[in-house]
Amino acid sequence: MQHAIKNLLYCTDLSQNSNAAFSYAMFMARLTGADVHVLHVLEKLSDDAAFTLQTYIQSGDKRHDILDLRVENARKLLDERQEAFWAAQSEEDRKLRDKVKSTTVCESYPADEILKSAKEHNCDLIIMGSHERGIAHTFLGSVSKSVLRRAPVPTMIVPLHGAS
Repeated sequence: MQHAIKNLLYCTDLSQNSNAAFSYAMFMARLTGADVHVLHVLEKLSDDAAFTLQTYIQSGDKRHDILDLRVENARKLLDERQEAFWAAQSEEDRKLRDKVKSTTVCESYPADEILKSAKEHNCDLIIMGSHERGIAHTFLGSVSKSVLRRAPVPTMIVPLHGAS
């Protein structure tokens, strides 16, 4: 017996493929009536990057402001991408926007935060986009692999358009 999908988590890395994955998330919301929770996780700074930041910016308040600005800029980009997505939809499809119940941008370890968010929102499905091949593929792919291995609910990876 299949379980009903009442809540789904759409995870975005704000890449070019993110709209394709969001389109699938909204399609699933239409089919199932599920609410959608949007999540973007900024990778925590490496120890080297944090040390460099601390070395060059002595003021703890200034360092904190810089890190806050990093999250704020990601939030603005996510909002811009969401607005562009909805503007390109038909009037009927724009009604699905009400299914988006939360949008979160945070700094953490992506796979851990995705799993935590899915649990907090009682999600029945996680939807993520795949990434382009290349140098970043190994690192970025590791997030998807970690989520797939550890997720207690089905996880959908939407392939990059044009990928073979």
